[in-house]
Amino acid sequence: MAAADLSTRQLRAFAALADQRNFTRAAQRCHLSQPAFSALIRTLEETVGARLFDRDTRSVQLTPEGQQFEGSARRLLDDMQGLIGDLSDRVERRKGRVSVAALPSLAAGWLPDILAEFMRTWPGIAVELHDALSDACIAHVRNHTADFALSASEARSASAADLRITRLCSDRFHLVCRADHPLASVGRLLPKQLAPYPFIQMTRNSSVRQALDAALHPLRLNTLFEVEHLATVTGLIEAGVGISVVPTLTLFQFQRKSLVTRPLSARGLSRTIHLVRRREGSLSVAAQTLHDLIIERMGSLKVEDMLAG
Repeated sequence: MAAADLSTRQLRAFAALADQRNFTRAAQRCHLSQPAFSALIRTLEETVGARLFDRDTRSVQLTPEGQQFEGSARRLLDDMQGLIGDLSDRVERRKGRVSVAALPSLAAGWLPDILAEFMRTWPGIAVELHDALSDACIAHVRNHTADFALSASEARSASAADLRITRLCSDRFHLVCRADHPLASVGRLLPKQLAPYPFIQMTRNSSVRQALDAALHPLRLNTLFEVEHLATVTGLIEAGVGISVVPTLTLFQFQRKSLVTRPLSARGLSRTIHLVRRREGSLSVAAQTLHDLIIERMGSLKVEDMLAG
């Protein structure tokens, strides 16, 4: 006999009869007619290949085999109830888990408000956040350590065949310099005007650097430092070491009285933010809920609104 041959209805009927020791009362507890209930018990005994109850006109008793079967039957019922309850909690979003990878500029700037809203609405769902550069974000998705990612990597056809990519927004670029820097008061700012001044670059594997290199080529910037963190860029600029160019979604890092941000006019200088998930397989209910909330909130805002907020 395979465990799959047993039905939950049979096990519940068995437990009811073991408790009530009376076919009429057990049938009532299971909301069945007595003939239907008796047929269910008979089918169960045929399935297990053993008589589980001794019946006479006055009593119903478990046989030795029935006594042996009882413990396992009740454990199966408990396990099934627990499984159904757990699944119901996840479907109803009373519990669950979601993991998202995001660019540091999003993880620190715009995303926290969305996560806070999500966690207030669904307090039983655990949220995991990986703040990482674009390539690492996509690796988290491919490695199943993140359900989806907010990334700026441009997905190319062959390498992205396993990914489903949704465009969220385009991110423009701005000069950041000290308020007393010569470029702080220039009218229309062009890339060639950056060249004479010491420049603070992000590392080559960052989406900011990749977008900047692609758009400004063949212009050579006077690179003084290459750093990994926007906080470092902020400190160096504030100290008067150099200037930098960063996307709109990072400008919250530079909102200081001593600094100025200016839009930079350069054809092709933008960064597209994507939501990236695996093409195969469905998201969990919890992950799909956060996925949809991010798309809804991002779609209803312009990048300038995110900065203002």
